[in-house]
Amino acid sequence: MLLPGESHFTTADARGFSGVDTWVFDLDNTLYPSDARVWPQVDERITLYVMRLYGLDAISARALQKHFYHRYGTTLKALMVEEGVDPHDFLDFAHDIDHSTIKLDESLGTAIEHLPGRKLILTNGSRRHAERVAEKLGILNHFEDVFDIAAADFVPKPDRSTYERFLLRHGVDPRRSALFEDIARNLVVPHDLGMATVLVVPPTPDPFRERFEQEAVKEPHIDHITNDLAAFLKRCVLPVVPPEPGAS
Repeated sequence: MLLPGESHFTTADARGFSGVDTWVFDLDNTLYPSDARVWPQVDERITLYVMRLYGLDAISARALQKHFYHRYGTTLKALMVEEGVDPHDFLDFAHDIDHSTIKLDESLGTAIEHLPGRKLILTNGSRRHAERVAEKLGILNHFEDVFDIAAADFVPKPDRSTYERFLLRHGVDPRRSALFEDIARNLVVPHDLGMATVLVVPPTPDPFRERFEQEAVKEPHIDHITNDLAAFLKRCVLPVVPPEPGAS
């Protein structure tokens, strides 16, 4: 856990960023803060989809949704396996949300812009969702591409094949890349493949997410932990640029 007043943590034997030329970011709850209220809306839409599919009340649908999540990794994967649900129909429904709650994040945009090398988004969501959210944050134009759940053949993280498919498609050397992700278990395989790993947690508990999804756990597969992504990039990642001659 992060200590009181602590925003960043780095293990003693952490992989650094000096040789990194590819920067990979998860989307949901990583590139935006919890007060953007993006994920609660998506979560509610998924519950509604389950309600309508099975003819359940909200409480029963919610319980079934969480059962699916823990068993399959995503509700979508469960519904594809058990009900043959069209994944595109599900994603269009789940991501039909109000984006007005997302604020432009100039600090994050500046930090990502100055990262040396390529920048990619790796998400269990859809490309359209990722692009709309990133555009509202003001960071979309800093990214080369989005690798979404469709590109992963609808096999979600943390399945090893998804990371391997991503690395192959984009020609990424894992030993020269870093992954920023909000769920600790999603960093196990990337670390095993050689990536530097950064766990992004909320500064205060998010009541709309399960506890294990936001814990600042210090485990061997996690090199760095932060609850302020923009500040972490500026303080711990970006190279120090010497002042120009004559600058005060």
